[in-house]
Amino acid sequence: MKLYLLLMALAAAATYLATPAVRALACKLGAITPVRDRDVHTQPTPRMGGIAMLVGFAVAMVVASQMPFLDRVFSEFTPWAILVSAGLVSILGVLDDLWDLDWFTKLLGQVLAAGLMAWQGVQLVTFPIFGLTIGSSRLSLIVTVLVVVTVINAVNWVDGLDGLAAGLIAIGGTAFFIYTYMLTRLGSPTDYSNLATVIIAIIVGVCIGFLPHNFRPARIFMGDSGAMLLGLTMAGTAIVVTGQIDPAVIQSRQAFPAFLPLLLPVAVLVLPLVDMVATTVRRIVKGKSPFHADRTHIHHRLLDFGHSHRSVVLIMYSWALVIGFAASALALFPVVRVIPIAALGILFAIIVTVRLPRAAKGKT
Repeated sequence: MKLYLLLMALAAAATYLATPAVRALACKLGAITPVRDRDVHTQPTPRMGGIAMLVGFAVAMVVASQMPFLDRVFSEFTPWAILVSAGLVSILGVLDDLWDLDWFTKLLGQVLAAGLMAWQGVQLVTFPIFGLTIGSSRLSLIVTVLVVVTVINAVNWVDGLDGLAAGLIAIGGTAFFIYTYMLTRLGSPTDYSNLATVIIAIIVGVCIGFLPHNFRPARIFMGDSGAMLLGLTMAGTAIVVTGQIDPAVIQSRQAFPAFLPLLLPVAVLVLPLVDMVATTVRRIVKGKSPFHADRTHIHHRLLDFGHSHRSVVLIMYSWALVIGFAASALALFPVVRVIPIAALGILFAIIVTVRLPRAAKGKT
């Protein structure tokens, strides 16, 4: 555990220190987000923060590869495939931050980055539900790319308020980190090294390091370069975990062992995924493209309801906290003990949603 926390802290420090330099670069290159009708920020703000996040991710990965404890993890190319794919999707995001790429170009780039990661072994092959197996390698590749691209865009779409996406991933990722660590201990009592735990620990650290620069009032946005990096790495981690599940090992220790491997990734990303589905359906019903930018996301709805910018972020943080940790608790405790705690958590989130102060008229 200590080494994972060390990697988390290292990723946070590297990201935090790299962000001011990236902000200066963004200003020099003109990567500035203007104030548009659908936006909630009131001043043009530099973006491309994803470069700093990529730096933090890469630094921590290189250091992790030199730790004897993680020799088995880095004996294969898989972790480097995730890093390279993260780099590719971040470069794609930088290009979009600079030149506002059309949706098809971005989608094609996302498919290529996800395909590279899948081609190098990060694939959905089996599901830990009744031993289901994907029938062919081609289908496995297609399903994996579809899942990764979906998560990339879900995280990208929820990145609409200062500190929102980074905070949601930090909170959900922490719950996921606890789960993957405990899962590793159950499956391999003598060796706690695990690729998914390494990746998620580093991603949480990256988000923590970026948040001081990004929380309202944000001095820099992560941009597509950061949001797509977070989406790809979160999806990659979920896929790695799903592929490592041995239901026979966990059967006696969990209330719902068959469903947990799929429940956790979905729970961690539930707010971005729900927002993505609801927004897509709403746009299609109105006869618009699913990629049409507007003010119909969950955070926009909460703003329109009267909450302040900061209150909306805290509300979504509270729901991410409750959902993510309630799901991870199923890996540690019997369901009869989790339900009452989860109920209290839901009550807490409802109180936060209702009681947080509203914005003054015309302000967020």
